[in-house]
Amino acid sequence: MTYGFDTLAIHAGQEPEARTGSVVPPIYQTSTYAQDAVGAPREGYEYSRSGNPTRDALQECLRALEGGQRALTFASGLAAEDTLLRALCRPGDHVLIPDDAYGGTFRLFSKVAEKWGIDWTAAPLGDLDAVRAAFRPDHTRLIWAETPTNPLLGIADIAALATLAHEYDGMLVVDNTFASPYLQQPIAHGADVVVHSTTKYLGGHSDVVGGALIAAAAGIGEDLAFHQNAMGAVNGPFDAWLTLRGIRTLGVRMDRHCRNAERVVEYLAQHEAVAQVLYPGLESHPGHETAAKQMSAYGGMISFRAAGGPEQAVRICNSTKVFTLAESLGGVESLIEHPGQMTHLSAAGSPLEVPADLVRLSVGIESVDDLLADLEQALG
Repeated sequence: MTYGFDTLAIHAGQEPEARTGSVVPPIYQTSTYAQDAVGAPREGYEYSRSGNPTRDALQECLRALEGGQRALTFASGLAAEDTLLRALCRPGDHVLIPDDAYGGTFRLFSKVAEKWGIDWTAAPLGDLDAVRAAFRPDHTRLIWAETPTNPLLGIADIAALATLAHEYDGMLVVDNTFASPYLQQPIAHGADVVVHSTTKYLGGHSDVVGGALIAAAAGIGEDLAFHQNAMGAVNGPFDAWLTLRGIRTLGVRMDRHCRNAERVVEYLAQHEAVAQVLYPGLESHPGHETAAKQMSAYGGMISFRAAGGPEQAVRICNSTKVFTLAESLGGVESLIEHPGQMTHLSAAGSPLEVPADLVRLSVGIESVDDLLADLEQALG
């Protein structure tokens, strides 16, 4: 039987516990497991880096939500990214990344992977001609896409990028953190691997850090699973449990995030202190048609440029009362930040440097009138 998204979010990997009937998966807070005999671990569990029932429940839930063959979870989104790079790439390989990639991803490529012999190029992934021009048929192993991107909300055509990558025996990796599997499922459009910072919308309550990889093919999944165990950057059982708890309400939370964001976008678009609003739900957004094709709604992330320049952008960030000045995103509470000096500081001075007048909002699920009133006083 095929179940709907919300049913899978609540039940996939989360059958009632066999011994007591607990409807919530237990937290197996253990490092090791008693074995029935030498070489005979009970149900395959021998050590919690290699396998833990709470983590397995989360992995199965994410596999079902993204429609993949295998899901692996990690201690952070960047731990997941690092594991993926070392599993799928070799020294001398080339990777295409967005020209407005998340600052942490840029830092991973420019300061870590590059030293390991991985070459990379930043390209506007929404421009297929530019992507094809930057692609090196004998060397490009991965196209690494974010859609929407962080923080400029750029949109890439997942199906088109997958076709291009596969034409040259490459693979497409899609960071789906901003959309979440509720709004977008990249594997259905041809992606080979999906990346998540589960810290964000999946966890949803700003109380846990984690990451995930979901593989479209079993073979890739096996390779990633080997590296997950060999490298060891796994999430602990309590972190896995917190993330599972958050996923159970992902659908209803995302509905509110999206509704609130639409109201905020409508307000910002008419305000004289705002020079430009970046949101894929706007018909004026260059990626709007593509977003409408591959997303069910446009999410809770908004960026805008302050008409008064960088000083005004910083002043706005320092002036809100309901929007909390903080990094991260995707929690129930609304957050505001200045990417140039916060989440994307690592890209300063590089081709990926973000505009100094940019403000990023993670729109939460508070009463939207309170959010609008807060922005009104801050923009004023």
